[in-house]
Amino acid sequence: MEARDIYEDGGLKTAYDKPRLFFRELTGFTYSLARELKKLRSIPRVIKGKDLKFKSGPQYFNSNILTPKNNTAQALYAHLVVLAPGAKSHRHGHVNEAPFYILDGKGYDVHDGKRYDWKAGDICIVPNACVHQHFNADDRNFARALIIKSKPLYLFMNMLFQDTLEENPKTPVPGHEDFEPSIT
Repeated sequence: MEARDIYEDGGLKTAYDKPRLFFRELTGFTYSLARELKKLRSIPRVIKGKDLKFKSGPQYFNSNILTPKNNTAQALYAHLVVLAPGAKSHRHGHVNEAPFYILDGKGYDVHDGKRYDWKAGDICIVPNACVHQHFNADDRNFARALIIKSKPLYLFMNMLFQDTLEENPKTPVPGHEDFEPSIT
């Protein structure tokens, strides 16, 4: 260890103290600004709720709205989640933060072991690198939330960490075996 490896306060410098450069090779196509602008301007400006398709279930449902995968956005990812009455989501974590605007219902999240209650009209913010899970506290009504996050920017920078610690439940909540998610 040399003197330059130690801060004035006595702490040690680490590899993270050095400037880092992120880059990603773009291959397989020729970039054309005119073509990209034409593509971006051809994207629908209004997405009809009736056209949204839900996946997952039978307790936690998800519908992608904006994503680079469907060419609706480049830097944002937005999706609608629906929790069946009394349901829960998978327990997972990811590097990007995720603000949830609660459209309907009441429930709570558990973030790194701590409970946070929410209800319609609230915004629940999942911070970066937080292990979390969503719960619908109402056993008669569904809960819905709109999530908008900058996940595509993290993916572009190759900061891909995301992991599931507990899968979505495979069985419906008793009494709600026929629950179907809805946009309204």
